[in-house]
Amino acid sequence: MHTTTSNASLLERMAGVKLLALDVDGVLSDGRLYFQADDMETKAFHTLDGQGLKLLQQSGVSVALITGRESPMVTRRAEALGIHHLHQGIKRKLSVLQQLGQELGVALEQMAYCGDDLPDLAPIHQCGVGITVPNAPPYIREHADWVTERQGGHGAVREICDALLQARGQWDAIVSRYLNDQA
Repeated sequence: MHTTTSNASLLERMAGVKLLALDVDGVLSDGRLYFQADDMETKAFHTLDGQGLKLLQQSGVSVALITGRESPMVTRRAEALGIHHLHQGIKRKLSVLQQLGQELGVALEQMAYCGDDLPDLAPIHQCGVGITVPNAPPYIREHADWVTERQGGHGAVREICDALLQARGQWDAIVSRYLNDQA
């Protein structure tokens, strides 16, 4: 199912989002892993996604990264973006979301989750807004409320952030701040 943000029910749920949780590989990055001869792993992150995540956090929406792998690059990226809810090496992502929801006082219905593979299926299905990217397999896309236009690692997260800010009625004020050089 490929749902756009013109769906009224989806927009209403997006307006109530208090926490955006993201998988990393395949969503915040393009999913490819690069290993150097010295066994160092590298990843590439899109700057548009970073700006979107900063804007979303400034608007009052919490952000969490929940990934099955452990990577120092993900730690560095989270720190650079001011993301305090970083969970690495996680196999059961829904359990982490439920625990995080209890800590923050946020129900699953007030969460948006974006993932691209089987470990992401339960959060996509149970959060208020389940999102995936077009590079996800069809059996993941069919369970999502929304499939982004942009690929993971290529601005998909920015697309999500912008849509959430628009649904919350905050987008025009953000653009105005930048137009007036007051950001």
